[in-house]
Amino acid sequence: MKFIIAIIKPFKLDEVRQALSAIGIAGMTVTEVKGFGRQKGQTEIYRGAEYSTNMLPKVKLEIAASDEIAAQVVETIQQTANTGSIGDGKIFVLDLASATRIRTGEAGETAL
Repeated sequence: MKFIIAIIKPFKLDEVRQALSAIGIAGMTVTEVKGFGRQKGQTEIYRGAEYSTNMLPKVKLEIAASDEIAAQVVETIQQTANTGSIGDGKIFVLDLASATRIRTGEAGETAL
């Protein structure tokens, strides 16, 4: 099993969620986060004054997936969240040692 963490632009969330549902992803955790990468934030103008924000709003997706579908999940997120501009985000894939469904006690891939 794989644990996939994706940091994407907030306005891409619905599009990514729909694309993941279409390939069979039944659930995910979504968190609103702030951060920066290579772009080091951005400069904005507010009431005529220029100021710099070093933390940009992003959305973090956390998805547990079977080994068989993990590559497809990554590809789907990459293609759907891509705008071609700086700050599109990152995708991280980690090995997931175990998963347990609390209600039934199912473990492993059946818990997903």
